[in-house]
Amino acid sequence: MRGYFITGTDTDAGKTWISLGFIEALKRQGKKVGVMKPVSAGCARSAAGLRNEDAVLLQRQSNVELAYDQVNPYAFEPAVAPHIAAAEAGKRIDIETVRDRFLDIAEQSDCVVVEGAGGWQVPLNDFQTLADLAERIELPVILVVGLRLGCLNHALLTAESIRAGGLPLAGWVANQLTPQMNRLTENIHTLERLIDAPLLGRIPYLATMDIDAIAGHLTLPPTRNTLRPDWAI
Repeated sequence: MRGYFITGTDTDAGKTWISLGFIEALKRQGKKVGVMKPVSAGCARSAAGLRNEDAVLLQRQSNVELAYDQVNPYAFEPAVAPHIAAAEAGKRIDIETVRDRFLDIAEQSDCVVVEGAGGWQVPLNDFQTLADLAERIELPVILVVGLRLGCLNHALLTAESIRAGGLPLAGWVANQLTPQMNRLTENIHTLERLIDAPLLGRIPYLATMDIDAIAGHLTLPPTRNTLRPDWAI
C-alpha cells in the first residue's frame, strides 16, 4: 500500500488543506494520486445526496477519477462526533467497508492520500476508533499539528499513540492557525526535539487558503527512515 494517512492534533488543525498540499506535491512528481475521506460529519444536502466540503475538495484535487461515494463512503449531516451521527442515522461505520473502498482506489492510483476525521482517537462505533481504521489500511501517518495553546500536549500524546499502534509516523507539519501565537518558534523547536519524526513543513498563517502555496512549504517524507520499503512513495 502506498500513500499517507493524514491525522491531526484536533478538529480544525488544518488536515484538509495540508492533505491538498501533499496531493499537489505528489502530482508534481507525476503521480496518480487517489484520495479518501472515509468518514465525514457536517455535510450539506444536495440533489446528489449529502456532500462534505472537505471531501469535495479532495475529490477535485485528485487526478484519479473517483465517484464521491468512493471518496467519502460515510457522510452524515450533523456536525457531531461520527459515532453519534451514525447512530442517529441508524447506521454503523464499518472499517472493513472502508478498507474495501480504499483498496479499490489504491488499484487505480500510484498513491492514496487519506484524510481522517477530528483527532487520532475519535470513536467510529462502539468499539473502534479512527486509529483502528488507520491501522487496518496500513498507511504511514502524517500528523498535522495545529499551532495553538495546548498543542504541545496534543501533539506529543498523538505521536505516542500512533507509535503505540504500530504504524510509522512519517512526519509532522506545523500549521499556524492564527496571525499571532505567543512563543510560536519555541513551540516548534520543542516539538522538533521531542517528536521522533521529521518536520515536513512549517505552514505560515494564510488569510486565504492557497494549495500551491501550501505545497511549496511541504517536503514529502523521506523514502527511508521509519517507513517500510513497500510503503515508500
